[in-house]
Amino acid sequence: MSYQIDLSGRVAFVTQAAGSLGTQFARTLSAAGAAVVLAAPDRESLKTLRAELEAAGGDAHVVALDVTDPDSVKAAIAHAETEMGTIDILVNNGGVSATHKLVDVGIDEFDAMMTTNVRGAFLVAQEVGRRMIARARGAAPGTFTGGRIVNVASLAGLRVTPQLGVYAMSKAAVIHMTRAMALEWGKYGINVNVLCPGFMETPGNAAEWRSDAGQNLLQMLPRKRTGKPQDLDAALMMLCANESHFINGAVLSADDGFGA
Repeated sequence: MSYQIDLSGRVAFVTQAAGSLGTQFARTLSAAGAAVVLAAPDRESLKTLRAELEAAGGDAHVVALDVTDPDSVKAAIAHAETEMGTIDILVNNGGVSATHKLVDVGIDEFDAMMTTNVRGAFLVAQEVGRRMIARARGAAPGTFTGGRIVNVASLAGLRVTPQLGVYAMSKAAVIHMTRAMALEWGKYGINVNVLCPGFMETPGNAAEWRSDAGQNLLQMLPRKRTGKPQDLDAALMMLCANESHFINGAVLSADDGFGA
């Protein structure tokens, strides 16, 4: 007996879709049948991914989104719903990081991480949540309501790692934000969960993992290996599935056991 998660007829909105994780999230959702809205500050960076998804038979649309700008957030989500229909799934994937000892973190750097990772994630989830709630309140009996919001945090939000203190603080806030949203919005059929990836190797950081520091860190990991973006596919699909209606407020680690 096989089991397949089918997202046909659903619209998914993916932030930071030009990054390695966002790109993989978009591919996975599209392969499951969802129409995918790709969001990033630079629309040009998304054209290749859009073409790839459409060539594979998917439905994709591109929007410009600056999560630090409330007007940009509202405009991007409104445009997405005008072009693709109401958003059923949000993968809230934005984030920036920097590696410093806490005593060396400048105020501008602190503000940038908190503004993007916490405030930006909140603004996007809030705007999508408002629209999901309005739909649930006004829906005719028997129609689909609710939705799935997956906030992407990090293992660092659960277990602080050296020289990532401010990043860890910001992702811990995203985890608590998720729990608050799950509590308030669950009655509208909106499930809000958080995915916490562990150490991931991407094309952008592969050289770092090959360095002496990267190799030393690798030896600290339970199975001496990093994850790949596709290693998050199963976790993402579980949280986005129509069948996951009883999973709300969950903090799902995908870290190969490092946070145990």
